[in-house]
Amino acid sequence: MAVPYELLIGWRYTRAGRASRRNGFISFISAVSMLGIALGVAALIIVLSVMNGFQKEVRDRMLGVLAHVEVLTFGGEALPDAAAVAAVLRQHPRVRAVAPFIAEQGLLARGQDMKGVVVRGVDPAAEPAVTALGADWAAQALAALQPGRFGVVLGAALARALGVTTGDTVTLVLPSGQLTPAGVVPRLRQMTVVGLFDSGHYEYDATLALVHLEDAQRLFRVEGPTGLRVRLDDLHAAREVAIELAARLQTAGFEGLAVRDWTRANRTWFAAVQVEKRMMFIILTLIVAVAAFNLVSTLVMTVTDKRADIAILRTLGASPRSIMAIFVVQGAAVGVIGTAAGLTLGLGVAFHIDTLVPALERLLGVHFLPQDIYLISRMPSDPQAADIVPIALIALALAFAATLYPSWRASRINPAEALRYE
Repeated sequence: MAVPYELLIGWRYTRAGRASRRNGFISFISAVSMLGIALGVAALIIVLSVMNGFQKEVRDRMLGVLAHVEVLTFGGEALPDAAAVAAVLRQHPRVRAVAPFIAEQGLLARGQDMKGVVVRGVDPAAEPAVTALGADWAAQALAALQPGRFGVVLGAALARALGVTTGDTVTLVLPSGQLTPAGVVPRLRQMTVVGLFDSGHYEYDATLALVHLEDAQRLFRVEGPTGLRVRLDDLHAAREVAIELAARLQTAGFEGLAVRDWTRANRTWFAAVQVEKRMMFIILTLIVAVAAFNLVSTLVMTVTDKRADIAILRTLGASPRSIMAIFVVQGAAVGVIGTAAGLTLGLGVAFHIDTLVPALERLLGVHFLPQDIYLISRMPSDPQAADIVPIALIALALAFAATLYPSWRASRINPAEALRYE
């Protein structure tokens, strides 16, 4: 099948340009435009992939500690009938496990060091079914939580901050005071550290202390669990299932209960990540736009340089539309090659960032992600087609748009005027 001559000439103009000094400069400008598009596309892919990976990594580590759905009372008192509420929850087809818990705030003291903590009472037998963290250390730390012994399992970062390890004792200061003849004094309880856990999420490793459910009832003077933790078959369906569970509980006569899914528990954080992702997409798209519109100057210079060629083609019968198509092909070829190079570079870095970043850290002697600031200590990456496809289409569309005006100007050249001084 015959190839249209517009395509052949346009491609020849794209790869030519070194025969003379003037054409060599035009070729250099074209290469710079191509490189700019490639770098812009690669930067977009790498940045969005890292943000996707960061969000996925933090989400997975959060769900190692958090349940998909939590059912609790508004005032923090014990559930009216925890067993009956759990039975209603288990009737939902998407619920896989239910575990009771008690959550209160307190202070942990060791010598002169004191840290604010969230004290969570858990059932060692049921907790591994609702959280990945429980499943990881159930055989060791959970088994050490025995009712009546007032043992505590601390996050690794919290234990380091207090300077304690397994077997040491800490003092738990409870929020409710005790009335004595001398006035109200804080309630204290000596706790033995029976285990440590490391969820990989600094916020929880530095603030969470786990005790046995029965010990938590005695410590906080409640008659039973203050909430239920629910695990679903699909974490992405948590919001819809939470709404359905709330309706089922209300129908069953359990009113006044709050049903909260994991997305609402960290709504501000996830919303901030989405806003940052959108803003980074807009900012980096402007880089691609600048590189794409460099094609305008390249094509204008090419049209000026090829005025005689255009005039000869017109005298041989080429239509203005064909002349326009030649320069559209030239600019589009630069955009396609630049976009393809950017995709190759961006995906190559995104898929191997877990090896590239540690190598750079060792080479430069720096640490890009301090764990106490960024929650995680390694650079994650998660390239998604939903981001990559729009990036490629936008880059191609901008490159094509940049070719329209110079190509139209080329089609308007008068052959007689162009050949007058040739």
